[in-house]
Amino acid sequence: MKALTKVGAFAIAKVRSAVTLSAAVWGVLRVALRRSTWPRTSRNVLARQILFTGFEATRFVSLLAVAVGLSIVVQTQMWLARVGQTEFLGPVLVMVVIREAGPLLVNFVIIGRSGTAIATELGNMKIAGEVYLLDAQGLDPFTYLVVPRAVGAAISIFCLTVVFILVSFVSGYVSGWVLQANPGPIDLFVNSVFRAVQPADAGNLFIKTIIPGLTTGAICCLEGLSVHTAVTEVPQAATRAVVRSTIALFIVSAVVSAVTYL
Repeated sequence: MKALTKVGAFAIAKVRSAVTLSAAVWGVLRVALRRSTWPRTSRNVLARQILFTGFEATRFVSLLAVAVGLSIVVQTQMWLARVGQTEFLGPVLVMVVIREAGPLLVNFVIIGRSGTAIATELGNMKIAGEVYLLDAQGLDPFTYLVVPRAVGAAISIFCLTVVFILVSFVSGYVSGWVLQANPGPIDLFVNSVFRAVQPADAGNLFIKTIIPGLTTGAICCLEGLSVHTAVTEVPQAATRAVVRSTIALFIVSAVVSAVTYL
C-alpha cells in the first residue's frame, strides 16, 4: 500500500503540475490578446525580451545553421546524387530541417541561453522584494513580468527558426558547390525545396515554435517566481526550468510530428 500511495502521489503531483502549466499558458494567451495588457511599460519589457532572446542569439543560431548545412544538406545532396534520386532532395530536406532539426535546435538554444536567464532574473526579483513592490503599486506581476517574457520568447523562437532554415539551406548549397557535391543549378534546388513544402509543414513549423516558446517562457517565469527567501533557491529554480522546458518541448514536438505524419 505504501508503494501504491507513492505512485498515486507522484501521478497526482505530475497531473497538478501539468494543469498549472496549461493554465499559465492559456492565461498568457488570453491576457496577451487584450489591448489593455500592452501599455508602454509592458511593450518595453517585450522589446527587451525579443532583443535579448532573439536578436542577440542570431549569430550563434546562424553558426549552428551553417554546421547543419555542412553536415545534413551537403550529405543529402551527395548521397541522393550517387543513387540517382535527386528528385527526393526537397522532400528529405523539408522533413529533416524544416519539420524536425530547425525547431528543435532553436528551442534548445533558447532554453539553455534565455530560459535560465529568465528564471534567475525573476528569482532574484522575488528575493529582493521587487515582485511584492510591483503588486503594491497596482501592477499585476503576471501581466508585467510573465506575459511579455513568454510572448517575447515565442516570437524570438519563431523568427530564429526561420533564420536557421534559410541559413542552413544557403550554406548547404554553397558548401555543396564548393565541395563539388553536385548540388545542381540553384533554381532547381530552390524549386525542389519549395515544391516539397506543404501547408501542413507551415502549420508544423508554427506550432513547434510558438507553443514551445510560450511554454518555455511560462515555465521559466513560474519557476523563477516560486523561490521564497534563500538565494540558493535561484539556481535550483533555473535547473528545474531547463528540465521542465526540455520535457515539454519533447512532448509538444512528438505530438505535432505524430499528427503531421498521420
